[in-house]
Amino acid sequence: MADYATNEYLSSTRAQKDENDLFSAIGKQVLGLSLGDNDEPPEDERVKIVDEIQSLCMNCEENGTTRLLLTKIPFFREIIIMSFFCDHCNFRNNEIQPAGQIQEQGSKTTFKLTQMEDMQRQIVKSDSATMCIRELELEIPAGRGRLTDIEGIISEVLTGLESGQKERKVKDPETFEKIDVVVQSLIKKSMGVKFPFTIELDDPAGNSSIEPSPSDAAIKGKYTHIQYQRTPEQNFALGLGGAHEHTNGAAEIVPQVQQDDGNEMEDVDILEGQTYDLPIGCPGCTKPAHMLIQMVNIPHFKQVVLSTTQCDSCNLHVSEVKTGGEIPEKGKRIYLEVKGPEDLRRDILKGEHCLLRIPECEVEVQPGSMGGRFTTVEGLLTQVRDDLKGSIFDTGNEDGELDSMPLEKKKAWDEFFAQLDKAISGEMNYTVIMEDPVDGSYCQTLGEPGVDANVRNEDYERTDEENEHLGLSDMRTHLGDNGEYIKEPMANNSGGDCG
Repeated sequence: MADYATNEYLSSTRAQKDENDLFSAIGKQVLGLSLGDNDEPPEDERVKIVDEIQSLCMNCEENGTTRLLLTKIPFFREIIIMSFFCDHCNFRNNEIQPAGQIQEQGSKTTFKLTQMEDMQRQIVKSDSATMCIRELELEIPAGRGRLTDIEGIISEVLTGLESGQKERKVKDPETFEKIDVVVQSLIKKSMGVKFPFTIELDDPAGNSSIEPSPSDAAIKGKYTHIQYQRTPEQNFALGLGGAHEHTNGAAEIVPQVQQDDGNEMEDVDILEGQTYDLPIGCPGCTKPAHMLIQMVNIPHFKQVVLSTTQCDSCNLHVSEVKTGGEIPEKGKRIYLEVKGPEDLRRDILKGEHCLLRIPECEVEVQPGSMGGRFTTVEGLLTQVRDDLKGSIFDTGNEDGELDSMPLEKKKAWDEFFAQLDKAISGEMNYTVIMEDPVDGSYCQTLGEPGVDANVRNEDYERTDEENEHLGLSDMRTHLGDNGEYIKEPMANNSGGDCG
């Protein structure tokens, strides 16, 4: 129960900074609480951490009690934890709901479990998210929100699959056998017998996550998190607009130039240095917005298109860089040795399909997670750091003991960010590696191309998975004898592991 120490916290400078923060970390909310303290403040002066409200029990239709806790969680954002209990029929129900707004983009997180410790990773699954276990082709549909760990999710799936198996074994033996195969495989995975396996968490609202770790970059493909533009159907399901509103029927393209004004651009030549204002449907809320585009020419590289999307309705502001031209036959890897301040000031273009790695700092940025960026090396690393820090609440707070993150994890993240800060300030030597399957990334050379000792380029054969992701495997560009376009045979591109 709350005591006077809590009220002392409320009068402190730290609390004044958080006076409008309803979603403080749990550690801050329980500061000053003590059990068994007889010297308590009056009830109306106590600070309530958990709110209680009377609500109808859907089981017996009597009144029960719902408890609400508004809090932040590390690696994520604000949530509401709800717990219902009915004294009349003993019915109980627990769930979570995201308290923040629907994010500007959807998110997809892929995590490969390789050891038992990975089963303890925290997972937030919102009511709009679907989860898939790749190896079993098992999909958990969108449903009530959950805050648990991966082991807890798998246990819930097992409970659901095993429900009714006794009756099913008698009435429908064939279905029983199929489900039993999945159940036995899940049991082995939960016990650590069948590693590795991969789970995918896909949330169009962008409000779901799997806890990351600084050590994930050491294993290729262990953890990936990408953001994507929602389709009009997904916006409609989230209540953001009609399925075909502002899309002109082109559901697969977001944002979509509105037809009434977009036709005026058909015969317009896009000139370098000229800014164009295109009316579009906002990819966040589907309402009318504007996209500003400008074409620029990067010396010794190619033309690129800079774009920024602005929406007055939802305050969306997204900037991207896209390269033009045809897709080359091979991808490209760029190696930059950063050895001094002059290397930090180099211009660098990270394409939207580019994989960025810094082995010395255990940094790995997957394609799609940041979009296209044209900045300096220092600016790119700063954005990587800020984006990651922004998703980890209270890390680096001077009052670290108030954070709900375990101390060993906090220490690991502090060491990770300390190393990244050294790289940004030029206090260490390291290598920036950009792997782009469409050769859409660039690093400035000092002097004539090919004579810069700190920059090295190499071509590589794309993998089948990269070709599939880029849509090249099914591309029809060869005109057949019957006048129809057919799939053009491609060279064998199996010269590497999947990215």
